Amino acid sequence: MQATAPSDPISAARAEFERMMARNISGLSYFTSPAPVVGATPKDVLIARGPMRLNHYRAMTDEVYRVPILLVMATTNRGFIFDLVPGQSLVEFLLKAGFDVFMLEWEAPRSHERTLTLEDYAVTFIGAAVERIKEETGEPDVSIIGYCFGGVLSLLHTALHRDTGIANLVTFTTPIDFSQMGMFAAWSDQRYFDVDRLVETFGNVPGDMLYSSFDMLRPAARAVGNIRLYDNLWDEEYVKSFRMFERWNTDTLPLAGEYFRQTTKMLMWENRLLNGTMEVGGRKVDPGSITIPFLHLAAEHDHIVPRAASAPLIEMIGSDDKQEIMLKGGHVSLVAGGNAIKRMWPTLAGWLAERSL
Repeated sequence: MQATAPSDPISAARAEFERMMARNISGLSYFTSPAPVVGATPKDVLIARGPMRLNHYRAMTDEVYRVPILLVMATTNRGFIFDLVPGQSLVEFLLKAGFDVFMLEWEAPRSHERTLTLEDYAVTFIGAAVERIKEETGEPDVSIIGYCFGGVLSLLHTALHRDTGIANLVTFTTPIDFSQMGMFAAWSDQRYFDVDRLVETFGNVPGDMLYSSFDMLRPAARAVGNIRLYDNLWDEEYVKSFRMFERWNTDTLPLAGEYFRQTTKMLMWENRLLNGTMEVGGRKVDPGSITIPFLHLAAEHDHIVPRAASAPLIEMIGSDDKQEIMLKGGHVSLVAGGNAIKRMWPTLAGWLAERSL
């Protein structure tokens, strides 16, 4: 709660002095204390193979919905954005709402894994996760929820596996028209960007390079964020939240070289998902073949996946039961933070509850 400003100059000066002292004390703590503990909701690791990790979170209710949930994280980031701390965890929220929750997240590919392909991620890894969930739960159906490029992988997998027990598909801030990806489209312009040379030089694409790409989408954001942090160093909750999101934002994973080469050429250069020529492992991908219930959640102020990049998706899906919901917030605040807690999480849980019996 914001404190009311004192009305007389002496009290105002005293309040500002106390705030300055609190800021200095908190600032010392900020630079000397360890990073906040995140992703601590109790879980079991069911698969640890190559870069994939399949986690199963332990139930928090006596009864659970029949259809389990698989969260699929984007391959550039850690999965703990879904599980920050108690009270700010989408995983915890879904568990308390009665869902059986699994998450597919990623580790950095090792040098010998540079040959991993789009097929490995969209078909093999997600397929292995789905089958392991069925084995673990004894249920024939799974709901898949993909975030950002995790949504693209989930979309590809579902389109190629229409009869394998995927009950519902949900995507968050997922691009379909890659020509509308703003600065990403400009940076990867094939007239100037030699993706073959990059992959042949590095093998796996360095995480630092990818982080710089994200960072440059909003060049002033880091400076503005640091100014706001300084202004709010006296506020322990603000500092705690800032550190959690900063830790996630800066922990960008490298990408397997061949996987990056394929996504650059097929999606960024040729825009195959939009124009209907996408193939994975020699099989054509048709979003119109997806007829299960589908939900897309978009962010009104998404600077990473602009509205124009995700807008065509809902019309391309073949399901009669499909819905797109536009919510306030940005690419990250859609899924985590106060805005998500109030808006997205209840919306998602309500939609899934009706389709998970």
